[in-house]
Amino acid sequence: MKSLLWQSLLLLGLAFLPAAGQALYFRDRVSWQSRVAESDMVSVEVARSWGSNALWIDARPEEDFGRDHVPGASLVNEDRWNELLPPFLQQQWSPEKIIVVYCSAESCNLARDVAKKLREEEQLPNDIRVLQGGWEEWMKKNR
Repeated sequence: MKSLLWQSLLLLGLAFLPAAGQALYFRDRVSWQSRVAESDMVSVEVARSWGSNALWIDARPEEDFGRDHVPGASLVNEDRWNELLPPFLQQQWSPEKIIVVYCSAESCNLARDVAKKLREEEQLPNDIRVLQGGWEEWMKKNR
């Protein structure tokens, strides 16, 4: 009986090891945590109220941007980051403006990734926000 108990405990411990390893490996990337703090999000209404004090960045693929985009938005996505970022910084960027980044929908992470790169890699001093609901929400509010 004691042997069966020890075998059960050993098997349970072995089953637990992959889960523990995965938890340690992904501890900074827990899927249910938002990649952007709630305070870094902005609604369509608030972003529109900023008018010319906002710079819009479309993080979607070029084909989507070509079909339609927020008026005045610049295409800056990760696929062509090194090509698209320099012209944006030279021609549109201004340190006192608020940057609003958007992608297709709330579930899309492209805007969050671009916003993070602007903050952490480029270290822009701007207030950088991600549009809640993305392009889909923009379209709903602007029909």
